[in-house]
Amino acid sequence: MEYLLWGGFVAFILGMLILDLMVFQRKEHEIHIREALLWSAFWIGLSLAFNAGVYYFMDHVKALEFLTGYLIEKSLSVDNIFVFIMIFAYFHIAPKYQHKVLFWGILGALVMRAAFIMAGVALIQRLHWIIYVFGAFLVFIGIKMAFEKEKEIHPEKNPVLRLFRRFMPVTKQLHGSRFFVKESGKRMATPLLVVLIVIETSDIIFAVDSIPAILSITHDPFIVYTSNVFAILGLRALYFALAGVMQLFAYLNYGLSGILVFVGIKMLISDFYKIPTAAALGVVGGILVLAILASVLFSPKDSKAGKK
Repeated sequence: MEYLLWGGFVAFILGMLILDLMVFQRKEHEIHIREALLWSAFWIGLSLAFNAGVYYFMDHVKALEFLTGYLIEKSLSVDNIFVFIMIFAYFHIAPKYQHKVLFWGILGALVMRAAFIMAGVALIQRLHWIIYVFGAFLVFIGIKMAFEKEKEIHPEKNPVLRLFRRFMPVTKQLHGSRFFVKESGKRMATPLLVVLIVIETSDIIFAVDSIPAILSITHDPFIVYTSNVFAILGLRALYFALAGVMQLFAYLNYGLSGILVFVGIKMLISDFYKIPTAAALGVVGGILVLAILASVLFSPKDSKAGKK
């Protein structure tokens, strides 16, 4: 039964990705906010429908775990968007090519997240004390995020990219949406593939804090992975919906910081007191709502004026 569950889910996700690439996004075009919002609504609706399925076929506890995990991953994915915006700006990638990069980046992320989740669950099951390491790490990352002034990217320092450049020559110019071209009979990578590599390696860094965060809610691999997958699948649409208005979410990083610190503490005290999943869902949702409201009501301009 478990194998059928996993097999059915993986087949469904692959089918959705193929449908997206071959049908809905077959023609290269710039995704505007209306289309992005519609796609965001579609992926959120699909996630909630899946959550209802978890409730019906499993139980209300698993459904709460999925919803809490999904909310954590969805909120943390907003932090990814800040970095993606800077990466695309750094490499001067036109909006109409960004969707393809994000599509393949997310496909790679689905595979890497699966490996991270299986490793994380196995570690907790075999070495219970590792839960304290994860908890302390999340508290540290959360506090660090609160005091982080501005995000910076340094692709030239990326070790994976530097190794790639040693073995594969890269063209100076983009060639449409192509990742590889032939110049003078020689196979070369394009800057678009370079961007994909940077995004993939960035996701590894994101997974380092997002996977332990959801493991604070549940150790069920199926719930952990499916909540991760649905949050990631909606990331592209969320990127295009929010890319132009990210400056409005000035205080969101404090909310994400609070969420990481909370789930870290939840892990650290799990052997002494287990915070109910419903309570954790309320705390995570409350922190997120407060951060968004603060960003909407108090713009950076207002806060600077207040400091003066």
